Amino acid sequence: MWQKQNPIKAILEEFNLVILDGALATELEKYGCDLNDPLWSARVLLENPELIYQVHLDYFRAGADCAITASYQATMEGLTSRRLSKEEAVELIKKTVFLARKARDDFWEQDEKLNRPKPFIAASVGPYGAYIADGSEYRGDYNVSDEVLTAFHRPRIEALIEAGADVLAFETIPSFQEAKVLGSLLQEFPSTYAWLSFTLQTNDKMSDGTALKVCSQYFKENDQIAAIGINCASPSLVTIAIHQLASQTDKPIIVYPNSGEIYNAKTKTWRGGELCDGLVDGSNEWFDAGARLIGGCCRTSPEEIKRLFRKWR
Repeated sequence: MWQKQNPIKAILEEFNLVILDGALATELEKYGCDLNDPLWSARVLLENPELIYQVHLDYFRAGADCAITASYQATMEGLTSRRLSKEEAVELIKKTVFLARKARDDFWEQDEKLNRPKPFIAASVGPYGAYIADGSEYRGDYNVSDEVLTAFHRPRIEALIEAGADVLAFETIPSFQEAKVLGSLLQEFPSTYAWLSFTLQTNDKMSDGTALKVCSQYFKENDQIAAIGINCASPSLVTIAIHQLASQTDKPIIVYPNSGEIYNAKTKTWRGGELCDGLVDGSNEWFDAGARLIGGCCRTSPEEIKRLFRKWR
């Protein structure tokens, strides 16, 4: 069967590291967006989509090899609850890919291309807990069936693939059950690749308590999973987590930690933490441990991606 090119493999054949982008929400807030909403950044899709395009462009100019789309919280259930029809919701989900692709193509036509690959588009597939918007994407305690998770995820995955995403980003996944459901769903689209990244309870366990070694071993033979790793964890947890994952697989390891601050799901605010140059400072150690895709999650910025680019390219 015809298979799309694996964009992660293609870049790593030429470069030693794939540089991801950073936080979307933080940058949208800098542009004046109010994200205090169950739809989070998906709200901007409805109100100010040109700002999502601009943030993607900012990250490409900073040196990112990849744009992660604004579909993390753009779900059929969430969008139809805002009185959109199912058809309108599908088109809005697809729009997240179109915005990222336009930013990539405009950047590629206009800007300097020395010593870098053409960036690819990773379509974000956030966890069921992100739709619930109660912080359960950091716990994984959904108490729902595989069938409920499958029905939740399938329409968005279909829309993102139809829109032309280069790869799917199964990200911020807190539940081994949900990871397995996503892996099974991916088999319905055999020409599509995805990466799979977990949130953490500790440096050797994902949020629901499942050992990272178990997760890594489980997906070892799934050729459609192009990379496996962690995101939205503190930089201080990353190195050991990489070792745990890499001990059971030859897949590229992906890490994009947050700023190190602590998120309060009730108040929807961040407090304390490292606010460090953690991506740049930690990248050598993470690379040595086995990471081959590095970027940032919540509260990271184009400035950090630019410093990461300058260090590695």
